[in-house]
Amino acid sequence: MDLHIFTVRELRSRTGELLKDAENGRLALVTKHGRPAFLAVPFNDYLLNYGVNRAMALSLFKDNLVTMGQAAKIAALSQEEFIELLGETEIPAVAYSPDELEEEIDSLV
Repeated sequence: MDLHIFTVRELRSRTGELLKDAENGRLALVTKHGRPAFLAVPFNDYLLNYGVNRAMALSLFKDNLVTMGQAAKIAALSQEEFIELLGETEIPAVAYSPDELEEEIDSLV
């Protein structure tokens, strides 16, 4: 998934798309004159249970938009604490394709 970007001008015509993103747990960035104006964070269980920073970090990491280190920094956690948060939320810390997983296992043997 990628981060949807909306301009302030587009908000009126794309409100439905912005709302759909939120309902699907996706963040959206709204820009004004080509510069970020605000980030739309879905009001979901992540937000309710973990607060804005952690909800944002979880969403960005889950969508492969930031690295684990970047997500941990956004969440104001150490990487170890962020990995624990991933476990609590059942978000995989690593996502291997079947071929990558097989290569990783072969390299360990």
